[in-house]
Amino acid sequence: MSEKYPSTNSYYSEKNGGHPNGDYPMETFSGEDDDRTTDFTSDENKDRGNWSGRMDFLLSCLGYAVGLGNVWRFPYLCYKNGGAAFFIPYCIMLGIVGIPIFFLELSLGQFTSRGIFNCWQFAPMFKGIGVAMFIVSLLVGIYYNMIVGWSIYYLCASFTSKLPWSECGDWSSEWCSENVKDLNATQCVAPLTYNDTTTVCYNGSTVYGVVDTTVAETFGMKKIIPSEDYMNRAVLGTAFSEGIHDLGPLNWRLCLCLLGAWLIVFFSLIKGIKSSGKVVYFTALFPYVVLIILLGWGLTLDGYFDGIRFYILEADLNKLKEAQVWKDAAVQIFFSLSASWGGLITLASYNRFHNDCLRDSLIVSIGNCLTSFFAGFVIFSYLGFLAKELGTTVAKVATSGPGLAFVVYPDAVTRMPVSPLWAILFFIMLITLGLDSQFAMLETLTTAVIDQWPDALRKRKSFVIGGFSLIMFGLGLPMCTNGGIYILELMDTYSGGWNVLIIALAECISIAWIYGFTRFREDIRTMIGNFGCNCFPWTCCSFWWIGCWAILTPLGVLFILFFSWIEYKPITSGDYIYPVWAEAIGWCMTLSVVLGLFVTMFVMFCITPGSFMERMSYLTNPTREWGPALVQHRRKIKHVPGFVVDPSSDSTPYDDQYPNKEFGGSYPATNYNDIQVDVDNGVTNTAYEP
Repeated sequence: MSEKYPSTNSYYSEKNGGHPNGDYPMETFSGEDDDRTTDFTSDENKDRGNWSGRMDFLLSCLGYAVGLGNVWRFPYLCYKNGGAAFFIPYCIMLGIVGIPIFFLELSLGQFTSRGIFNCWQFAPMFKGIGVAMFIVSLLVGIYYNMIVGWSIYYLCASFTSKLPWSECGDWSSEWCSENVKDLNATQCVAPLTYNDTTTVCYNGSTVYGVVDTTVAETFGMKKIIPSEDYMNRAVLGTAFSEGIHDLGPLNWRLCLCLLGAWLIVFFSLIKGIKSSGKVVYFTALFPYVVLIILLGWGLTLDGYFDGIRFYILEADLNKLKEAQVWKDAAVQIFFSLSASWGGLITLASYNRFHNDCLRDSLIVSIGNCLTSFFAGFVIFSYLGFLAKELGTTVAKVATSGPGLAFVVYPDAVTRMPVSPLWAILFFIMLITLGLDSQFAMLETLTTAVIDQWPDALRKRKSFVIGGFSLIMFGLGLPMCTNGGIYILELMDTYSGGWNVLIIALAECISIAWIYGFTRFREDIRTMIGNFGCNCFPWTCCSFWWIGCWAILTPLGVLFILFFSWIEYKPITSGDYIYPVWAEAIGWCMTLSVVLGLFVTMFVMFCITPGSFMERMSYLTNPTREWGPALVQHRRKIKHVPGFVVDPSSDSTPYDDQYPNKEFGGSYPATNYNDIQVDVDNGVTNTAYEP
């Protein structure tokens, strides 16, 4: 049914927004939306759903970005690369690499309201970016939850009056520090046996003591603190494995902890963002409560200032001349924000269309970096205390990665009053840090699949989440063996390394140079208006983002890639050198991500009909479906030639004969008296010009 309305700058649709009598809200042809207030009482997108509140999304993004690396990697990098001087390259890389990629992904996800498989319809050739992101999130999600499982194990072990790793126990080795005495040569007499070469004293075949620890360490013989021995023997069983080729039996305790971690993830996501959006109020905020409590206590410990001075106060500006420092800053920024893994696009796809994604990008990016900085004070106050207790330097106890979380810090808390309390708080913090990231990775996988086959899967989302959880739990079981940590470190090194940088480079090229940064700028303006973040006009500040996406960010990513390849070294784990076949498996994981990108491009080219130029034209231009998910928002798009207001109907796209001069085309003036409006479908059959 069609009607001709009188000349007006508004048209009405019973189905999609408006009636002249005021029974429905009106949609105007204006590209600017005067009323950008957001109603959270109901979903804007009835099919997909939306976040129930603005803070749900913000905290989910913050929880996804702030992960274990903020606590166990950044402080170590800071002291290693010149202390406070490290913040200069860190902040520069944040500005030209971190925030631009973060903002790009949030904008793309929010504009399209689609997952990582279907948000690339501005140039279908680049659908492979989504496939590559899917593979990265799958690989990382498999091993990341194992770290959460370790934290659950330690948390359960902490509910005791005396922490089990506070002293050597039945599980300890002969080199556990309390089992090895400090001697001089005159004390090692019969029936003891003294080895002049290693300076080790034996009681039969058992180590009794060491005369010169420095000499003994050159032969690989050194004391092991109880917390390290506990981790290697009682928890992981690494001491009973010779390497990745010797996995050994499954550890049923670790299996239960891994199962527990996956059950938490499953039940937190069982209703999608509606349930996870509430869980993050605890999981995203609790780590800050714990960090503040730990810092307050840490500043009362003897030796805390030595640690903080070592961490930040001894600035070495000469370090800025070293390319390695800049590379470390760029890598830490990039991976700390979890950019190009697909999670940011997925989380933003559940936003309401007019959410201020620029504001959220700045809040989360800067908040993530400040969290890393703050966590450094917490960690190094305890490392300073531990160094004082052991009579050594901070440099000798400072480390990063799992060794910091499961060896150094657990040892520090055993030397504090009410040590189980501090251990419980710390491991709950690790669990919540890991879960937030795991939530986003699993949501990325499930959303991508459901958006690809919505009719079959959307109403069965709980089963999809359960299926992914079960499969990934099964794939993670090999990490519950004695040699499981070797698998975990292999996956950690090769799953999300330089291959993610290639994804980021492809994102910048596809948006800035294929789709066009001026079009993308107008897409963002349609969402956030001309005063995003309530600060500078978007018309002005957009030039900075255009410069980053088109030039600065790709150059920064290429810089990281270049040094990553030049400085590549075969993977090791302490003194253990991985066999060639294991390294080959690692490279297969890396290349699977790259192949996911380029093979999909090739397949898309092959299945597209037409000549070479016709295929390239189709694959590098927006499809009929490109744009916002809802018709009421698609009506605002007037800067994309050939844009279709309602892809589900037979509506005619805006006239391609008149390319808009600013965006690649210009539309003729339209007499609104002649606009034909289909009241049932809410679409026009002619182009319009407000």
